[in-house]
Amino acid sequence: MGARRTLTVVALVALVALAGCGASTGGGGDGGEAYEQATEVAADAGGQATGTPAPAEETSGGGGSADDVATPDERAIIRTGTVVVEVEEFETAQSNLTATVEGYGGYVSDTRQDRRQVDNETWIRGEMVLRVPSEDFDALVADARGLGTVESVEVNSRDVTDQLVDLEARLENLRAERDRLRELYQQANDTEDVLAVQRELSDVQGEIERLEARQQSLQRRVAYSTLTVRLEEPRPTPGRAAPDHWYDTPVLSAFLQSVDGVVLVGRALVVGVAFALPYLLAFAVPVLVVAGLLWRYGRRYLATTS
Repeated sequence: MGARRTLTVVALVALVALAGCGASTGGGGDGGEAYEQATEVAADAGGQATGTPAPAEETSGGGGSADDVATPDERAIIRTGTVVVEVEEFETAQSNLTATVEGYGGYVSDTRQDRRQVDNETWIRGEMVLRVPSEDFDALVADARGLGTVESVEVNSRDVTDQLVDLEARLENLRAERDRLRELYQQANDTEDVLAVQRELSDVQGEIERLEARQQSLQRRVAYSTLTVRLEEPRPTPGRAAPDHWYDTPVLSAFLQSVDGVVLVGRALVVGVAFALPYLLAFAVPVLVVAGLLWRYGRRYLATTS
């Protein structure tokens, strides 16, 4: 008796899970029919096990439509952009841009800067990642362009309306499946039945939380656009003018350049010898040995013939 009841509940849980999967994939109406079939099969099995007929429960599967999330006039658009600007002073531009984005109700997400040096002269360049309400994105791009000399501007848009519609439909079906599993959990009496329903309920809840996190992430990116602004100070150029003729070079500078040339030649010779030494040892030494032997035997031959 207990074994039959356990098998009945386990079969019902499996069929409910299949009904939820079908609803998540194909829409709400198919999920409702699958669940009604699962309920009828389980009820017939329960009636055969207990000897009394069990009434079938009437449920309707949840389904999502595009109108529930967005109308054709209300598209969900993720907007991102990058602006590269040359500014006179990095810190001043950074401060002004921070105040601007905060005035729009946005915030600075990330910042990065580094200091470079050329002949004791320094310049700063860095990057700011800004998040601003989507309706103020174009205004923020214009403000960033006005900070200095614009080097490049790039703006991108991505429509995620269909993704949000699909996520909402799947979430509605999973929540309906979770409610049905909770009812089964409350009705289960046997330990094995409780564990079987609990496992299925835990899987459904985990999938709901994963989809909700993805949905919230997309909604945040739609509500707040992202603009990356790269600020660069002008790179300093050394204040030294090249002479028109070689003999116009200052004497001390010419001497130092000559010393550098001698050092460079010496290093080149040392490196050249280091490269050539293995070849000399491998080829020149055997050749010299053979040449010495030939010369020695040649002398002996000449001495004997004379």
